[in-house]
Amino acid sequence: MISKKLPTIKEIAKQLGISVSTVSRALHDHPSIGLRTKTRVRQLAEELGYEPNQTAIFFKQRKTFTIGVILPYLIEDFFAGAISGIEKVANDHKYNVLIGQSNDDVEREKAIITAMKNQRVDGIIVSLSKHTKNLDHFRALEKYQIPIVFFDRVPASNDFNKVAFDMPHGTHQAITYLMGKGHRRIGIINGPKEMKSSKERTDTYMEVMQKKRLKIDLSLVAYCDLTKEGTAEAMETLITLKQPPTAILAINDYVALDAIQYCKSKKLKNNKDIFFVSYANLPITNYLESPPMASIEQFPEKQGTAAAEILMDLINSDKENQPAPRNILIQGELVEHKR
Repeated sequence: MISKKLPTIKEIAKQLGISVSTVSRALHDHPSIGLRTKTRVRQLAEELGYEPNQTAIFFKQRKTFTIGVILPYLIEDFFAGAISGIEKVANDHKYNVLIGQSNDDVEREKAIITAMKNQRVDGIIVSLSKHTKNLDHFRALEKYQIPIVFFDRVPASNDFNKVAFDMPHGTHQAITYLMGKGHRRIGIINGPKEMKSSKERTDTYMEVMQKKRLKIDLSLVAYCDLTKEGTAEAMETLITLKQPPTAILAINDYVALDAIQYCKSKKLKNNKDIFFVSYANLPITNYLESPPMASIEQFPEKQGTAAAEILMDLINSDKENQPAPRNILIQGELVEHKR
């Protein structure tokens, strides 16, 4: 009769009348144990429903074979694509993935970091909350020798390993594209000012305008908190300017779609009265009757894959002699949406 309690090596040894060390070696296919003994041990282990003590294995190898992933929102297609890349690399290395979402809340982000540290994950991949300014909760992981890799929303500091979309290159593509369509008054809807990508977008905008010898008008740059309400406020600011923009570059497809809806409420026709270009190139845009004119593909799966590969290298490298932080930039590709 199979015991209701979890069977142990001691129980197998007692029933077979052999030592615990013999059972352990038999289960690990040690050459010093004969085939007959190995067969008896394995048969009884299977009958009893014995499973190896993972805690003991982890303690011996100093690994839990689990990595943590912290994202702003799991529901977004972009992050779903990134997770696919991360999980593929993790599976190839026989690692499990523990996922948490910060909901763009800094305190929640800190709580997840603490929970993952207590779970003894071997490493963590993070896309920052849009409000994260202080990185102390990430730096604290160093004393626990838990490597960390940032992707997509990354810190400005070069002290960390990070993988991100090449924002300057993508923004240059977008603005040059709009200029090629005859637009000179180009507005921008940025995310919060503290986000690294917001500064990069504005700096590139100014650089392109300067190279084209066009007047730089920073009143055309609006900021939002990435909510529908925040986007509406940014749009209101832009379209009520004395000289409103004829085209707008939005921080992502979701913001662009909210902006298009706002324009519709103001009787402004998308791709006629005003034009939009955004980032991410989400699959949903292929099914919309009136999508942004174009979107910059940011290759989330490629970003996730690169971040996971760096993390695996860090996990498997000498903890006392970690390689210099890497900064990988993934170049985007402008995709036109013909309607």
